[in-house]
Amino acid sequence: MSADLDQLSATQSGRTGRTRPGDGVGTDRTVSPLTLALLHFRMTFLETIRVPVAVVGATVFPALAMLFFVVPQRALASDPAASTGATAQLAVFAVISTCVFQFGIGVAEDRALPFDPYVRTLPAGPGPRMAGRVLTGSFFALLGIVPLVLVALLLTEASITLPRLLIAGALLVVAATPFLLLGLTIGYALSSKAAIAVAQVVVFPLAFAGGLFAPPESFPRWLDALSQGLPSRAARDVVVPVATGGEPTLLAFGVLAAWTVLFAVLVRTVYRRDEGRRFR
Repeated sequence: MSADLDQLSATQSGRTGRTRPGDGVGTDRTVSPLTLALLHFRMTFLETIRVPVAVVGATVFPALAMLFFVVPQRALASDPAASTGATAQLAVFAVISTCVFQFGIGVAEDRALPFDPYVRTLPAGPGPRMAGRVLTGSFFALLGIVPLVLVALLLTEASITLPRLLIAGALLVVAATPFLLLGLTIGYALSSKAAIAVAQVVVFPLAFAGGLFAPPESFPRWLDALSQGLPSRAARDVVVPVATGGEPTLLAFGVLAAWTVLFAVLVRTVYRRDEGRRFR
């Protein structure tokens, strides 16, 4: 791990650490943002998998929810549209929970380490590091969907055409954006202990109220109306209709866009505040 940190530090400060034969002097060269982003991805990926229980928990929970709450209900599991919708709902939950926990808790824990303020003072800027975090979060979000899809394919009648699968996957990325920004907001605004508690308090109520564990059709009228303004409900209403053969509503896209703008402003605010407090 120390070798990875040394390499990251050297590249972000513009030094390769290599020498030409005969001169004994380090050479300088410009390091591309892509190289820096991949180095950050490698570092955060290795840090994450060093705690296997965290990876297993995030990966297995959506599949277990499918196994315990959908598969035993034969009327639901034997209905292709219903089981596909249930799978899509849990896929949305897998992605948004990964975003909030991975970015919220991960960023907060990194801020508590001595290496974090050093990296943030290097001339590469925040872009490569943010990109590396996004790559890491995207990888583990995808990892969480794989066992869920396998359970759905093997034990239910869920089915989806390839074009709709690709469109639903693209919309899932769009739907994840406000939750990625929410996770970053939590991570840069709170300490690691507070971030863990807030992430848990945020994710599960949003999932329940957004119709990710129970269909919104079963909600009372007041909860259904309130739910339509939540980012979790908007994410569901964007992804699930495409997966089941319908069309998403413009309202859902509008709600997602509004929450994305709001969380983007919050991320910028808390990042600047944290930077000013720690480096002034």
